[in-house]
Amino acid sequence: MSKLENSIDKEIKQLVIERLKTIPRDKKLSIGGMGNFTVDELIKRVEKSDNVGQKVIEVQMEFLQSLKTGALLNE
Repeated sequence: MSKLENSIDKEIKQLVIERLKTIPRDKKLSIGGMGNFTVDELIKRVEKSDNVGQKVIEVQMEFLQSLKTGALLNE
């Protein structure tokens, strides 16, 4: 992995972590068939980039892409 790719990965992880921090700490989130997780658990999973963390990153990036293209606004 190049320095640029590594830098982008770190920035994406940080973006996802900051988005997760906006969720109330007492809430649990269900990640498909992977289980229910607290916000703190998800942040740790994103930091480690395990399977759950990768899924959270993927979902968040798809959501942001949908916002960018206006797909969520039926445009």
